[in-house]
Amino acid sequence: MGKPIFTVTELHEDIQIWGLCKQSNDKTQSKDIPTISKKYYEITEKKDGEVIPFFVLSQGYDVQTKDFLLFVGGLIVEKNLDTFTIPKGLYVKSTVRPKLNLLWGLSIGEAKRAFYMEWLPKSNYDELNMEYEYHTSKAKSKNPEIDILFAIKRKAD
Repeated sequence: MGKPIFTVTELHEDIQIWGLCKQSNDKTQSKDIPTISKKYYEITEKKDGEVIPFFVLSQGYDVQTKDFLLFVGGLIVEKNLDTFTIPKGLYVKSTVRPKLNLLWGLSIGEAKRAFYMEWLPKSNYDELNMEYEYHTSKAKSKNPEIDILFAIKRKAD
């Protein structure tokens, strides 16, 4: 993956998603995501990778404790799942392609660091402490990629 490219985009409608949530943190998220995903696929009676689009969302990141709410899910309506609404509004989008077609965590981490450490401080926007990975059929293609979207608002004048 080269240097991440960031594009401001607008989501014109809320997106209702169904899935599972859990308190997570920087140390446990690499285990939490597969665990929650597996349970989600069991509840929806789908195989891993069959749910498209698929969302991995984090909200409420605490800089001190490194804790946040992790939500994994999709658009399948199921009574045994939690719901989350991705609010309409402004987002910054970056397309991530994994190194060696399998090292997603490394590539996603690089994009997130570039957003928070490089792009955001130089922008006219503040972050809203909510971001999500948007997995489509492209994530399973020969040249896989996903989008990461970061909720933002314009800085007050």
